[in-house]
Amino acid sequence: MSVIQNSWKHEYITTNGVKLHYVTQGVGPLMLMLHGFPEFWYSWRHQIPEFAKYFQVVALDLRGYNDSDKPKEQSAYVMDELVKDVEGVIKGLGHDKCILVGHDWGGAIAWSFAYTHPEMLERLIILNLPHPAKFSQGLRTYQQLLRSWYIFLFQLPLLPELLLESSDYQAIERIIQGTAVNKSAFTPADIDAYKDAAAKRGAIPAMLNYYRNIFQQSFITKDWGILTVPTLMIWGENDTALGKELTDNTTTYVSNLQIKYIPHCGHWVQQEKPDLVNQYMREFLVI
Repeated sequence: MSVIQNSWKHEYITTNGVKLHYVTQGVGPLMLMLHGFPEFWYSWRHQIPEFAKYFQVVALDLRGYNDSDKPKEQSAYVMDELVKDVEGVIKGLGHDKCILVGHDWGGAIAWSFAYTHPEMLERLIILNLPHPAKFSQGLRTYQQLLRSWYIFLFQLPLLPELLLESSDYQAIERIIQGTAVNKSAFTPADIDAYKDAAAKRGAIPAMLNYYRNIFQQSFITKDWGILTVPTLMIWGENDTALGKELTDNTTTYVSNLQIKYIPHCGHWVQQEKPDLVNQYMREFLVI
């Protein structure tokens, strides 16, 4: 699949005390895209040109990643701050609402934002990240605890940094391409782009701080209510980190929900099966 990038623009916005980098294309209502670990805006390269036909697409570098600011304090990466970043980006770009799209950690932030500011969302699209209540329940099962072993590794000081940085960031390649079902989705240039982003000063500790805060915040323990924002979940069925069973009974928490499962696809769903992801997104958005 070709990636059209001649009209992409690289911009910066300052919000909530940090300067955030983003790539944008198109005009119209705002579609804001939030990436996961260990990625950056580039994970949306197949979606940006497609949806720029209809929207102002903004693919953000989350704080701590790539060309965005990387505060040193672990407390800078709690969910409340990440939600404030998104709120500030939407308002700073001159919008009062958006279609919010999130994958992995970006999905976690998107879920939390939807509960905090449902009035600011037209629609919510989540890729391979379960509802927070379902994830919390999953962490009480032996099966998901085994899948989530890396979360506990990342709690250790210094060792995770050394592991991720060693051998020219070879762990980044193992995390992404090594767990993909469609390994051809990632060219050597794609992997180099992810390694280069991770190699920027302060990026690895910042990326790990997302995980080091995970057990200290209400994201895990909160009593979640019913979300009424129209929501689409897209799920690669062969995710090695998050079991498909985590999507079961999500309607307990989301009243207006569609789920699209994609077989023979791993965690990196919008990169492994971009045409199908784009199709499901278009159908959900009725465009």
